[in-house]
Amino acid sequence: MAEARLAAGIWVAAYLRRLTLADIPAYITRHGDDTAGAVLVKCATLDGRASLWAREWDLDTDQRLWVRLNEGAERDIDAQIARQTARDPDLWVVEIESRDARTLLDEPGLA
Repeated sequence: MAEARLAAGIWVAAYLRRLTLADIPAYITRHGDDTAGAVLVKCATLDGRASLWAREWDLDTDQRLWVRLNEGAERDIDAQIARQTARDPDLWVVEIESRDARTLLDEPGLA
């Protein structure tokens, strides 16, 4: 049975609220399609480094899981985001600032 999917705009709003409650600054740097847009999460650690996260389908578990796509210099992550947004006009990008790289993506309650 197919997994029920939440509209991207609603998911992003809920994620931003959870980040706010955890005192993690977050910004929407690219507004994608409100219903079906994919979401990238950039986590800047404020030392010139960042990581990039996206949800991908895990065929072994038949679930959509958050995976780290890349980690490195923030300028390299920004370049990767620019390439992906050039190919996908529906893509959302949420940027968070967390010195300890806490994203809340791997914590319960955020599907």
